[in-house]
Amino acid sequence: MKNSDPPVFDGHNDVLQCIYQPEDGRVRPFFEHTDQGHMDLPRMRAGGFGGGFFAVFVSSQSFRERSFPGVEADGGAASYDLPPESPVDLELARAVSIKGMATLFRLEKQSRGQLAVVRSVTELTDALERGVVAAVLHFEGAEAIDPDLDALEVFYRAGLRSLGIAWSRSNDFAHGVPFRFPHSPDTGPGLSEAGRALVRACNQMGVLVDLAHINERGFWDVAGITDRPLAVTHAGVHALCPSTRNLTDRQLDAVGESDGVVGVNFHVGFLRRDGRQDPDTPLAEIVRHIDYIAQRIGVDHVALGSDFDGAVMPRELGDVSRLPRLIEALKEWGYDRESLEKVCFRNWVRVLASTWK
Repeated sequence: MKNSDPPVFDGHNDVLQCIYQPEDGRVRPFFEHTDQGHMDLPRMRAGGFGGGFFAVFVSSQSFRERSFPGVEADGGAASYDLPPESPVDLELARAVSIKGMATLFRLEKQSRGQLAVVRSVTELTDALERGVVAAVLHFEGAEAIDPDLDALEVFYRAGLRSLGIAWSRSNDFAHGVPFRFPHSPDTGPGLSEAGRALVRACNQMGVLVDLAHINERGFWDVAGITDRPLAVTHAGVHALCPSTRNLTDRQLDAVGESDGVVGVNFHVGFLRRDGRQDPDTPLAEIVRHIDYIAQRIGVDHVALGSDFDGAVMPRELGDVSRLPRLIEALKEWGYDRESLEKVCFRNWVRVLASTWK
């Protein structure tokens, strides 16, 4: 990392799952430099990673067994329409989520001041200024929360400050987008009454409502209810890559009008026009999505949402230690210091300041 580069506060990572629920059975050492996945503390330090949203995710059997199209031999475009992911049981989701939270809290304790779970903007900005990795506890999907919202009260007091209403499956509150390409994000019905109540409760408490993974009708339902900026932690531009996981121009406009923010996902299949899961995707594809949003709704409304440890990264980036390469690419595209700071961390800080109590 160059000393002059701004710190990166990132919209999404899945490193916790690599520790509490590793798919390959290998528990990720967090405090040692490894070649596993995309993140550990030494690599965060090397890449200027100042913090971000640390996701707690409850995996389903269908998700573990899913298969996306790979790199086609003829170089053709991807095309897929995967079956909807299986819902998960409340009791299982709650147990896994508590395990994920405990993992983050143990990392904080074991870090001896190098990582802090932040619950307020004051704590967040203080951590960024002191070079402490600032971790926002995030649930990627509301499956661990009961329709009466009793668990939301408890999780909030424990530190939950960001909640994705749905992952790419249905739950009591909303419907996530299934994985389809090429396809619109308009894939089903909107929020349930319980979902509407959840959004209002998050507003009252000061929990960020994340609109990544939710379908388009759910997005518009939230937009019509919430009194906070619209936030999408990790997504891309549908006009550049027509995946269900990406946002239409109309959705982008709504985010901008609300003074919200979109964290651009680094996953190659959500960047490329052809939708292929090709790690040889140029780093410039990330910049292209960032710049599209900046040009359409303003540089105040675009940020980073890597999906480290949960997606296929461009080989040129590789892992968190190479974030300076992305910053350099933005500089070469014409982004000055002020714009870089907005994209790298200030836009997320602003939205959280408008959301948290």
